[in-house]
Amino acid sequence: MKRTRGQVQVAVLAAMSLMAALLVSCTPGNGPPVPAQDSDHHNITVWTTETLPDRMAKLRVIIDGFTAATGVKADLVGVPPHRFNQVLTSSAGSGDLPDVMASLSLGQVRTVAAAGHIDFTTNAAIVQSLGEQTWNARALELTRDGGRQLAVPDSAWQQLIYYRKDLFATAGLKAPRTYADILAAARKLDSPALAGIVAANKTGQAFTQQSFEHIAQGNGCEMVDAAGRVTFDSPQCVSALGFYRDMLTNYSVTGTQDVDTVRTAYFAGKAAMAIWPTHMLDELAGTRVDARPSCPECTKDPLFLARNTGVVAGLQGPDGQRPAHFGEVSSWTVTADSDVEPARRFVEYFLTDGYAEWLAIAPEERVPVRAGSAASPAEYADAWMSIPVATGRTERFGSVYGKDVLSTVLQGSGDLEHWGIVQGHGDLAGAAMTELPIANAVSEVVAGRAEPQAAATKAAASLRSILKTIR
Repeated sequence: MKRTRGQVQVAVLAAMSLMAALLVSCTPGNGPPVPAQDSDHHNITVWTTETLPDRMAKLRVIIDGFTAATGVKADLVGVPPHRFNQVLTSSAGSGDLPDVMASLSLGQVRTVAAAGHIDFTTNAAIVQSLGEQTWNARALELTRDGGRQLAVPDSAWQQLIYYRKDLFATAGLKAPRTYADILAAARKLDSPALAGIVAANKTGQAFTQQSFEHIAQGNGCEMVDAAGRVTFDSPQCVSALGFYRDMLTNYSVTGTQDVDTVRTAYFAGKAAMAIWPTHMLDELAGTRVDARPSCPECTKDPLFLARNTGVVAGLQGPDGQRPAHFGEVSSWTVTADSDVEPARRFVEYFLTDGYAEWLAIAPEERVPVRAGSAASPAEYADAWMSIPVATGRTERFGSVYGKDVLSTVLQGSGDLEHWGIVQGHGDLAGAAMTELPIANAVSEVVAGRAEPQAAATKAAASLRSILKTIR
């Protein structure tokens, strides 16, 4: 899907053009008069991978607030996610790295760390200063390597199982928290007019891998182990592939499913369950003209589907040790070449006074991993629930969705897993998301062209080949 970070080759001319733009952006602008010896301390450069114009504009408004509060100016530079690695390498070579990087994925954080460009001490100092206990413990774990704080996590998005609470209640079904729960519900609710569940199976799409990873993580399936060995052909992964096949073959719609068809089926009231990320929370509330709920009941009540939808984050399979699911953590990091003090103050501002505004830029993608401050433990979680579901709308998350949904989403980051990240193989995770051998395995199995064991073995062989090329 569009928010997935991929890696592509960029032409030399395009890279030179981009770097020229970066150099211009990094030139200090006019600011309040300061003593000459302190001028550097009143300008920092910030990179962000959030390059959509409206988001950049909103980010600049928050930066204006930071400047007004501190006197420190921040030059904002947008770096497209697909160019991030190349721009990082070019900028490091020319000694032109920023002071702060924003909206980094877990994979990007690992890339910057591997290149030696992170100020671990300052990142750790920010966490300690604001109170380590105010963060979701899993978010901190995912952004650490041993005792080093690679980044300061600010928010997360997650893959979820959306389900029809009204249909489940009528049928006397439990929320789909385990493999057995999902199959029981899909079997009972599936009919010619209603699919038990819809989920992606299209080959060559990152969304297919993400959807399967959501299922597989809960069964203890890992792409690679701590020793760096590819383990996708493990019994846990084979079992997860078999479950995914049975789920979509027996209780879903026929044919290819992708990011759009899955959402469309659920919005039309033609599916009892769907696997999709938190990005659907705003759309489910009818905020997009091109993707609105169209179920029969939605004609009279546009929020019918939103109010009758439940969500499950962490899922557990028969071979899993605990609930788990796929998700992504977004972080800030202070670079090794930074002007430390203003950079630290900048990140702290965005996690305190500017935090609610930062989350509000895209609340369905930015679920806070810092619920509150030491003095007010629920301050930021409450602020997130009061954010409008979309710009210009009066409905707020807290008025559209019940506490069961919101608490699941807010607490869901505690169960997050991300293939390869904790094991220190974010490079393999990124390459796998580009070449997509796992998505292809899912497609082959669901289509009946391969058995789970054969597909897992083939995908594992592809992953091993990829690993050799990046070592």
